[in-house]
Amino acid sequence: MSSVFNFTFVPWFRSVAPYIHKFRNQTFVVGIAGEAIAAGKLHYLAQDLAMIQSMGVKIVLVHGFRPQVNEQLKAKGHAAKYSHGMRITDEVALDCAQEAAGQLRYEIEAAFSQGLPNTPMAGSTVRVISGNFITARPVGIVDGVDFQHSGLVRKVDTAGIMRTLDFGALVLMSPFGFSPTGEAFNLTMEDLATSVAVALQADKLIFLTEIPGIRIDPAQPASDDNPIDTELPLAAAEKLLRDSPNPTQPSDTAFYLQHCVKACKAGVERSHILPFAVDGALLLEIYVHDGIGTMVVDEKLESLREATGDDVGGILQLIEPFEQDGTLVKRSRTEIERDAGNYTIIEHDGVIFACAALYPYPEAKTAEMAALTVSPAVQGQGDGERVLKRIEQRAKAAGFESIFVLTTRTMHWFLKRGFVQAEPEWLPEARKRKYNWDRKSQVLVKKLN
Repeated sequence: MSSVFNFTFVPWFRSVAPYIHKFRNQTFVVGIAGEAIAAGKLHYLAQDLAMIQSMGVKIVLVHGFRPQVNEQLKAKGHAAKYSHGMRITDEVALDCAQEAAGQLRYEIEAAFSQGLPNTPMAGSTVRVISGNFITARPVGIVDGVDFQHSGLVRKVDTAGIMRTLDFGALVLMSPFGFSPTGEAFNLTMEDLATSVAVALQADKLIFLTEIPGIRIDPAQPASDDNPIDTELPLAAAEKLLRDSPNPTQPSDTAFYLQHCVKACKAGVERSHILPFAVDGALLLEIYVHDGIGTMVVDEKLESLREATGDDVGGILQLIEPFEQDGTLVKRSRTEIERDAGNYTIIEHDGVIFACAALYPYPEAKTAEMAALTVSPAVQGQGDGERVLKRIEQRAKAAGFESIFVLTTRTMHWFLKRGFVQAEPEWLPEARKRKYNWDRKSQVLVKKLN
């Protein structure tokens, strides 16, 4: 085994390990668009989902079948009909949906049964269990349009799903539900996945879709370095929905976003929109710090915001123990009051649990992140990463090309998050003059894409 491989593999595996620990025993609801299966991605998605499950994640998989049903309709010489972004399911469309669902369920179960040597699923045993977990109701007549056999989720058998997940199985759901009288209704994958995620209070709702993600400002042209917004606060997502026309196509900005917002508002704190065209999108989103798609984040439980003068006392109380043990350089109350606007904080019920400050050096197109602090009471819950990401966003918005930190004890935390070591001579001239050579702080730099 080459030393080059060892050099790259070991740091990578160590960087992934915290996410493996974090997500163990969590529940993810994954909605896969039928277009992904039509594009031949099922084999690779099954491998990735099997790996994720092997690391202790409980998975509910909801598949779509939009193109498959349309193909069945075309074969029967019957036109597909839509309104309000939903299929109008007449008798012929219902038959086609049932045929497509049966075929897809067979293909999905076959994909999870593979165990060839030298493949990611070698030696794996993935039990796939489906059932009548969903009670549905008819969409009915909307704006004069009769949706016939199209339905909406009325009730989710949460207890039944959880028992199946606890048994160690992957729960597979087709977009069908049944009324108490046994009538079948064609559901949308998006509504079904969202309803299940909310009912289970899942840790994540993930959509694998045709689109790469979401941009807050769709009018601004995307660049190769910044094609999407990887993190979208719930408030920003709601505003984007208000400014978007009613979605009718999966490629519309609001088509998946509306379901992410609905889930987040109902208690699912993380919802993701990923491109199935990117190989390994699930693994990249879950186990890599910056991810690959757009994550809608519910921040109502903890306020992530810029500080004001009223927060100075809370910031001092948070950082004082770290100043006393030498982790942080001591800052006076006057200094923090003067620079309060530079700070980003996480505040919950009036208590500040995390903070960091951003000091700009415009002449060098860089900025210093200082005083990154997380309360010992919440360490390990991701608050440090949330503050770091907000600081990065602030620096990008100001036009800076990089951020840097000076640290004596937490170098490895920053290295895992994309920082690289630099010599003190790298520092902007104004900051170099204030550098404490006796303290011998490490200089770590992160370029901003």
